[in-house]
Amino acid sequence: MTGAGGQCAGVTVRRGTGSGPRVRAGAGLRRALTADDADELIWLRFRQEDVISLAQASRYLSRKAIRHRVETGRWRQVHRAVFVTHNGPVDAGQFRWIAVLAAGPHAVLGGLSAAQAGGLRGFRARPVDLLLPASSRRDVLPPQDVLAVGQPPRTRPARSVVDAAQWAAGDDEARAIVAAAFQQRLVTGGEVHEVLARLPRLRRRALVTATVTDAAGGSHSLGELDFLDLTRRAGLPAPTRQQVRYDPAGRRRYLDAYFAPWRVHVEIDGGQHLDPAHAWADMRRQNSLWIEGDRVLRFPAWALRARPDEVVAQLRAALRAAGWPG
Repeated sequence: MTGAGGQCAGVTVRRGTGSGPRVRAGAGLRRALTADDADELIWLRFRQEDVISLAQASRYLSRKAIRHRVETGRWRQVHRAVFVTHNGPVDAGQFRWIAVLAAGPHAVLGGLSAAQAGGLRGFRARPVDLLLPASSRRDVLPPQDVLAVGQPPRTRPARSVVDAAQWAAGDDEARAIVAAAFQQRLVTGGEVHEVLARLPRLRRRALVTATVTDAAGGSHSLGELDFLDLTRRAGLPAPTRQQVRYDPAGRRRYLDAYFAPWRVHVEIDGGQHLDPAHAWADMRRQNSLWIEGDRVLRFPAWALRARPDEVVAQLRAALRAAGWPG
């Protein structure tokens, strides 16, 4: 989609010009907009985040009325048959609607775009992922992979996460997407494994399957997944992940990794832990664990890759000091 106007997630959005939308000036005028029609049009715009196709608009407005809205700047033509019904910035949700409506009635959001529409957070917007049928005579996906409710039309969360992982730019991004989907409680292990069972030729299938298994077991960040891989390679005992503990105020807390027999607790610190308020909350929790007698080790996420030998050495020393015979 190109033309003069502002940029939206890498796609140029066409603004209204004097030439108006590409509709025939000779098209017959429609009857005056009734109150019921006006209500339906308002509801359609609301449901589709102020994005509407030419075919939809033509149910309620004459071609002349549509052209007038574009020429006066009330609407913008962003595709030959798609309009944004306001003149403000176009957000990520509207951009997804533009892509779906422009691609035709059989298109559905897929991959990361579908996952983000379903609530996945923490990843930058990028060009919209769409799934289209190879033939107009067949559905693009099995019915169990398409969300029955919710808009825009999109794949179900489990299928969305699996596709997002196989289409990711690299293995790390793929693992991060899977972990985030579990952390944000968008999917369950059973749902994702069911999708994997139907996709034997999936790209990164082994990596996605292993990541799903670890994430379902409690590793909810890329750092936690890296830590689990590190302990396995080093021959260390397997920790309990997302162990529930309660702080002195009775609030539920989750420990990243806990070696229960030896009371060794490991926290993996991402970038958010540098925030002063977050850091103080970490310190309070750590202090309460020390008071109770646990050994607490903290590692920045970057050290798991840049200094893995140092991480393993410290963890091994802590476990041995606590009585581990390894």
